[in-house]
Amino acid sequence: QVRLVESGGGLVQPGGSLRLSCAASGISFSFTVMGWYRQAPGKARELVASITLGGITDYPDSVKGRFTISRDGAKNTVYLQMTSLNPEDTAVYYCNGYSRLRTYEYWGQGTQVTVSS
Repeated sequence: QVRLVESGGGLVQPGGSLRLSCAASGISFSFTVMGWYRQAPGKARELVASITLGGITDYPDSVKGRFTISRDGAKNTVYLQMTSLNPEDTAVYYCNGYSRLRTYEYWGQGTQVTVSS
């Protein structure tokens, strides 16, 4: 059974930082793309960062320059370093991984990030 397990969420003050981690198990191949998505209450799930097996990254403008995604080589482990957090970053953050052509795609269970004073 494939599992993606996130960790590192929590409560942080505005301007603070957090580092999320995600590790996959039960899978025999390396994900072509791994990424982080978030969903705030009443809003659609949105991509916040992605990284390919070759290390190419992508970010939306809302987090560019504040968030950094990294990956542990060909291992299915991905990290999200978040800095200069603001209340608008409050959401449940989900780890995602998929194979070429998205034939296989998996999600983590989510970790809550709350930015509040």
